Amino acid sequence: MKVQYYTATSLDGFIADPDNSLTWLLELGDEGDTGYEDFIADVGALAMGSTTYEWVFRELDLAANPDAWPYRQPTWVFSSRRLPAVAGADLRFASGPVSAVYEEQRHAADGRNLWIVGGGDLAGQYADVDLLDEIIVDVAPVTLAGGAPLLPRRIATPARLRLREARVNADLFARLRYTLERPADTVPG
Repeated sequence: MKVQYYTATSLDGFIADPDNSLTWLLELGDEGDTGYEDFIADVGALAMGSTTYEWVFRELDLAANPDAWPYRQPTWVFSSRRLPAVAGADLRFASGPVSAVYEEQRHAADGRNLWIVGGGDLAGQYADVDLLDEIIVDVAPVTLAGGAPLLPRRIATPARLRLREARVNADLFARLRYTLERPADTVPG
């Protein structure tokens, strides 16, 4: 199982605009095969922060249309606040350190990957405790000049990040895939 932070970012490093919206990304339209179907086929569980969850909830109008929830996998939503649930969705609300629910996530993923859907701070929390394996970023030809940063954490040792892929994705994005090297004594079971 890999813990993967897979997202799109603007050229200047933001995953959402200053209003925490992804409208900028949706305006790019459907540019063909981005590899998402292959990616999601290997995902057994998801994790997302409250801002991402609230945006999805609002954009898909899940209060009125719970069947629009886009994921079949168990999904952990990290928040210190009480959030509305989606009827029929396998949602698990959590607060506190990501390491406290990691074993439960790993078990639920059943050998498949754990996708950190968003945001960057949540992905950073997994990196902080050496649980993040990959960062997969599609860089879009857009600048936002502010908003939610891609990864608001410092990964201090450059040798920890290894570039494994750089290619054109859907004739619009630059796909970058990095692995995070861990000290041998911190590899999770």
